[in-house]
Amino acid sequence: MASVARFDTWQAADGTNVARFTTGALETWNGSAWVRPPSSSSYVVIAGGAGGGWNDTSGWNGASGGAGGYRSSVAGESSGGGGAVETKALPTGTYFVTVGAGGAGGGASSNGTNGSNSEFAGVLCIGGGGGGRGINGGGTTNGNPGGSGGGGGSVLGSSSTGGAPIVRQGFVGGAYNTGAGSTSGRGGSGGGAGGAGNISSATPTAGGLGVASSITGSSVTRAVGGRTAVAAAANAGANTGNGGETGQSASASGFNGGSGIVIFAVPTGTTVTFSGGVTQTNATVGANRVYTVTATSTTSETVTIG
Repeated sequence: MASVARFDTWQAADGTNVARFTTGALETWNGSAWVRPPSSSSYVVIAGGAGGGWNDTSGWNGASGGAGGYRSSVAGESSGGGGAVETKALPTGTYFVTVGAGGAGGGASSNGTNGSNSEFAGVLCIGGGGGGRGINGGGTTNGNPGGSGGGGGSVLGSSSTGGAPIVRQGFVGGAYNTGAGSTSGRGGSGGGAGGAGNISSATPTAGGLGVASSITGSSVTRAVGGRTAVAAAANAGANTGNGGETGQSASASGFNGGSGIVIFAVPTGTTVTFSGGVTQTNATVGANRVYTVTATSTTSETVTIG
């Protein structure tokens, strides 16, 4: 019976490493380390959503918060702000990972607080912009800039603008009455990763659209702008990156934005280790192992791939 040669490492004639198979995956030698092909990995990084603005004592509504910045490298999907998917590779190495907290709702006469930034492997997403406060004239109520901008708060006899977004991370917040003033006490809504916030109206206003991803095996929409003047308003959900809402009650604080999330996929069999302050879960999805990081205790936490 003829013998069959079996090997898993290729070398050049001078003995320099070229490529190898390990745990069923192809790796190439970059001169100092084995690395996996860039196309075999992907990520979704979302920053914390912002809080909604304060409603003043006369019932002038604050605006809702903007969604956290959204960046993705998943084929066939998109980043925030209408941006194309990114091409940044995830070769072997150690990287910082941070999940941004959601911003607090604005207290007495205050805009909502911006969300905190998320980071993974040098991919930085900016926290959403806080929603503008509501006031009965005589002050600034513009939404804060951020990953997606916060909505402009309502103000007697005047107008306010939505916060500006970060390019390829989110959309602008909704303005309050772009004309010569209004007597309607509803603010604009927060921008989302998938669409701009809505201009104020006499009724509750929907937030800007989010972006859907199937990196975890099923489609989930995240980074939605906050809604404004909702009868039963609530804090945004954890790990959504959604903007915080505002309610209808006079002299009421805005609601909190949702914390962000970091999700990444690597070929099954890839070694992945985290520092002690990382909270994560993982599961096999097709040929990949998908890691979902939901919290980090400091901004110095790390993940090592390979």
